[in-house]
Amino acid sequence: MAIRNILLEGEPTLSKKSRVVEKFDERLAILIDDMKEILLKENGVGLAAPQVGVLKRVIIVDIGEEMVELVNPEITKRLGKQEDVEGCLSCPGEYGITARPMKVTIKGKNRFGKDVMYEGEALTARAFCHEVDHLDGVLFKRHVIRMLTKEELE
Repeated sequence: MAIRNILLEGEPTLSKKSRVVEKFDERLAILIDDMKEILLKENGVGLAAPQVGVLKRVIIVDIGEEMVELVNPEITKRLGKQEDVEGCLSCPGEYGITARPMKVTIKGKNRFGKDVMYEGEALTARAFCHEVDHLDGVLFKRHVIRMLTKEELE
């Protein structure tokens, strides 16, 4: 059972760059399992380790048919452009229109250190970009074209 909490905007950890994971051990597996549990509980699309106070390059993204776990992720290809609504579990209740690639290819490792690669389009591409940004201390608001008003959210 996860005992970690999601850090909110303003927490110093969210603006720091995460460290590369070198040990693929039980501690890493526990972190990933905790992150999955939190993501499901919060009904989110993605989560990065810094959001739960751990400065390691680990993300998870729920792409519908599976929950992708990526360690040391790197976006290797960006194609096209999309503008759509984006929010963040670390900025509850705030949403804005962001510009992101329409399609991305991302590579990394799974919890066991095995190389993995995924392609994402639309929401999945946006989620991969959003979570990788967290690893570099960047919140989605840096990409916002326009924040949505309370009236628009209703």
